[in-house]
Amino acid sequence: MSTNPGHGRPNEDFVGDVPGAVVLLDGAGILGSEHICRHGVAWYARSLGSALLANLTRKGVSDPVEALADSIEQVADQHRHTCDIADPSSPQATVATIRSEDDRADYLILADTFIALDPVDAQSRAMTDAREVTVRTECTSSLDGMPVGTAEYEQARLSAVSALRDRRNQPGGYWIAKDNPYAATEAVTGSVPLDHLRGAALLSNGASRIVDPYRLAGWPSVIEMLRTSGPDALLRRIRTAEADSGAAGLLPGFTSADDATVAYCDLSY
Repeated sequence: MSTNPGHGRPNEDFVGDVPGAVVLLDGAGILGSEHICRHGVAWYARSLGSALLANLTRKGVSDPVEALADSIEQVADQHRHTCDIADPSSPQATVATIRSEDDRADYLILADTFIALDPVDAQSRAMTDAREVTVRTECTSSLDGMPVGTAEYEQARLSAVSALRDRRNQPGGYWIAKDNPYAATEAVTGSVPLDHLRGAALLSNGASRIVDPYRLAGWPSVIEMLRTSGPDALLRRIRTAEADSGAAGLLPGFTSADDATVAYCDLSY
């Protein structure tokens, strides 16, 4: 596992493991919203990640969906009386987890984290929950071709932000871990026989940038790098490319660095 902050604030990603399970979260929230939640995004990601690790291995928990729902409820209870957790700008997090159970690996993805499988006899493939990206594209389509910096652009941008928030954790929108445990039931889930896998990788969207939008590597190359050189090597490649690009914007889609976190599970033993 490896994590690297992408800005001057505390790292808002979380990664951790217990025997048989690994969890990765990418915290999200609005900068300067301390009046909404005094704890902050980094606290939320750490609290939810820790709770999820505990619940994934708790006796009687049937699957990762149940574990995530219980974890969201537990963390909401920790600050619902001190913070406005229903506010759209209160802390939230994307989630990826893999748990080995008997002879299979169960995975869960909520929002735009990634899990890349490393099969024994097939090419690596990556999975994510694309609904947030899809909704974001729909909500910001009005900005296409509009001159940045104009009053019209700023008004359209604010409308787009409001529309995106209105579709968070709503049918027909996208889902993310926040204050409503029902969001867990909307996660992308599945199982893979353990003997079909050499390994699996979990990546925050700051780390998945190496594939899209930076186009520095494809998923098979990412898995090979993780398998042979480890997560630190992948994060160094991202940061080096971002530093070289800088203000020149040489990387496709580059605006600023983001927290980046990777975990690789070696199942080849």
